[in-house]
Amino acid sequence: MASSSIPKTMRGILIEKTGGTEVLQYRTDLPVPEPKEGEILVKNEFIGINYIDTYYRTGLYPAPKPEILGREAAGTVLSTGPGNTYSLTAGDRIVWMHTGGYAEYTACPAFKAIKVPSAVSSADACAAILQGLTAVTLVEEAHKVLSGDTILVHAAAGGVGLWLCQVLRAKGAKVIGTASTEAKREEAKSNGASVCCGYEKEEVLALVKKETDGEGVRAVFDGVGKSTWDLSLEAVARKGSVISFGNASGAVEPFAISRLSAKNVKIARPTLFNYIGTRDEFERYANELFKMMIEDKFNVKVHEVYPLQDVARAHNDLEGRRTTGKLLLKP
Repeated sequence: MASSSIPKTMRGILIEKTGGTEVLQYRTDLPVPEPKEGEILVKNEFIGINYIDTYYRTGLYPAPKPEILGREAAGTVLSTGPGNTYSLTAGDRIVWMHTGGYAEYTACPAFKAIKVPSAVSSADACAAILQGLTAVTLVEEAHKVLSGDTILVHAAAGGVGLWLCQVLRAKGAKVIGTASTEAKREEAKSNGASVCCGYEKEEVLALVKKETDGEGVRAVFDGVGKSTWDLSLEAVARKGSVISFGNASGAVEPFAISRLSAKNVKIARPTLFNYIGTRDEFERYANELFKMMIEDKFNVKVHEVYPLQDVARAHNDLEGRRTTGKLLLKP
């Protein structure tokens, strides 16, 4: 698209202060960004919603305001800025991860954008890139999962949870999943969980004991946070790992580190972007994800595609635990 045909203004969601969903302003007069050094201008076709977006909206994670939320999208490259754009050119169908996604157009670093294989749709690529990469890097880097391991996944029917179930199954692990409703537990099982239960402490620990012959799980992947933290520490095996990667129920409260010595437990609080800090790491894990999606025929679960102006409803659905799988916006 010639620069003369790129509009000057666009539709998008702006927040000028932290708070509830009422701070999400639907605007039609936002300026279309211009790509700077190493950036590409993308016309977004699908935009991903992630739980981390609610952290930036509420202020749990601080960020300068005003701000356009959204950390990923799939679309078409319209133009490129000067410098290294990693062979990406106008017309390429790509998926990207950065910021400023809740809008028709985004200028994002080419460093965190990659071409989408022809066998993967733009909607699937958008639904996969952040949550799928999170799952792949968690099982490769946060705790190296081996075939035959038994793993506990909290919120197994959530966005990252469903990806974890599929990636772990592909790695040959047995997955114990927790989810809040029977429908969600069935969803998790259809995506790779071996057995599932609710969040009641006694129920989870009894199932873990049964499935591991009393040893506990090799690792817990916990995206829930505050309400499941103590349970995770009890469920993990001696020399196992508890990987906390989300705060859906609130941030984990301070605790005595000496508690870990009872079973020599390892803990980590990773973020995806520190696992894909180089271009080589990003390309390696993104291409591994795409390969698994194609060869292992992963189920890309999209809960709903919301019109951009309905973003407040999408956030309410996500925070109210009324969703399974990925939430997308359509500009």
